[in-house]
Amino acid sequence: MRHLILPPLILLPPILLATILLATALRADPPRVLDAEAEKSGMGWRIEVTVEHKDTGWDDYANAWEVLDENGNQLALRELMHPHVNEQPFTRSLPLVMVPDGTRRVWIVAHASGDGAKSEAYALDLER
Repeated sequence: MRHLILPPLILLPPILLATILLATALRADPPRVLDAEAEKSGMGWRIEVTVEHKDTGWDDYANAWEVLDENGNQLALRELMHPHVNEQPFTRSLPLVMVPDGTRRVWIVAHASGDGAKSEAYALDLER
């Protein structure tokens, strides 16, 4: 029986090694949802979300967060129109989010512009 033995990184061809290292370096950290709150407002909800991301400028910044139902359907989208390089973390809200009757929990997912990275889904319980 033969075993596959991988060479140490130093023995990889220089171009392959450079490609692996560059791809790892360019891969941005995804945004993170640190907190979210929901407040009933008339027929809808006012959702407030705190996001953290290593915004570097227009090429890579947290550019949106969305509110999803338990099946992953988008209920609302809050677009973020500019980088927040010097404001981290930051909090933004979205009024009048319409949530189907009986929904007790929604999920918040933040997005980044650079590589399309997404945050882990943040569970937000709704209290009626």
